[in-house]
Amino acid sequence: MRNLLVTGGAGFIGCNFVRMLLEKYPDYQVTVYDKLTYAGRLENLQDVADRYPERYHFVQGDICDADAVEQVVRDQQIDTIVNFAAESHVDRSIMNPDAFIRTDVFGTYVLLEAARKFGNLRYHQISTDEVYGHIHGEHRSLESDSMAPRSPYSASKASADHFVHAYHITYDLPITITRGANNIGPYQYPEKVIPLFVTNALNDLALPVYGDGQQMRDYQYVMDHCEGIDLVLHKGVIGETYNIGTGQEMTNLAMVEILLDELGKPRSLIQHVEDRLGHDRRYCMDVRKVMALGWEPDYTCEEAIRATVRWYVDNRWWWEPIRSGEFKEYYQQVYGNRKVLA
Repeated sequence: MRNLLVTGGAGFIGCNFVRMLLEKYPDYQVTVYDKLTYAGRLENLQDVADRYPERYHFVQGDICDADAVEQVVRDQQIDTIVNFAAESHVDRSIMNPDAFIRTDVFGTYVLLEAARKFGNLRYHQISTDEVYGHIHGEHRSLESDSMAPRSPYSASKASADHFVHAYHITYDLPITITRGANNIGPYQYPEKVIPLFVTNALNDLALPVYGDGQQMRDYQYVMDHCEGIDLVLHKGVIGETYNIGTGQEMTNLAMVEILLDELGKPRSLIQHVEDRLGHDRRYCMDVRKVMALGWEPDYTCEEAIRATVRWYVDNRWWWEPIRSGEFKEYYQQVYGNRKVLA
């Protein structure tokens, strides 16, 4: 493993993973392949390009374009593919499921075919805890649990997981899959809940909390997730799936209160609004399998939230241009006509 193709590497988790790889493995060559849609931004990797000009390469392209994918695999002599490329926001999947089916399902197939065609390259798929659907009672999702997705986004990711596993069984492709909890941290596009709420609060705007805010989530710091992916990539059992998260959970409302506390902003900014369609009430994963490989998180959920808040406070240069652009139209579509609850 020396020449890695990181698809979606200009996005939130991908850019943090690329940064970690190049710092940790001085003999690795990393090629980022990214379509540069609204959430994939070269600004996310500018420091990487400056620091590692000989070991970092960027190619703009769509994972659904088989010829372009095969060309970059051939040109860069790729031996390992790590697939972060995906449409990833539930609200956008509700508005436009087509894009999610195309990128998350067909795009994954294209990458798997390239890996098979070039000699069964090592392949790692980035998935999500959302494929398990709403988790009842005190159960924590195990990797062996059946998938029960409830949104177009999670259905597209579950479909991709099935394809990845099928290529291992059918073609003996050396694969692993990781399913991450709610990632937070630097460079997350401000449509996602924590950067959205931080940037709203910094502008003294209301924080639109879906429903009663009692949905349960595991908020994990992105670098903890990246370290887990790295461990599975190098030491995971081929053909296996691994959950990565803190193994803890909190309500969305508790997250908002921690966020406001870190900012020193009043709770009067909280505004309960009509809930999202098909909103899962609880995600919580059993992470003992990845911990058995030697991984454990450095951040608790609360520490991850506070560290993320501080990054957005300190990096207005990154998010202010986003909020003044296409984001305004998206925000109006999602929240503009949403009923405010009493």
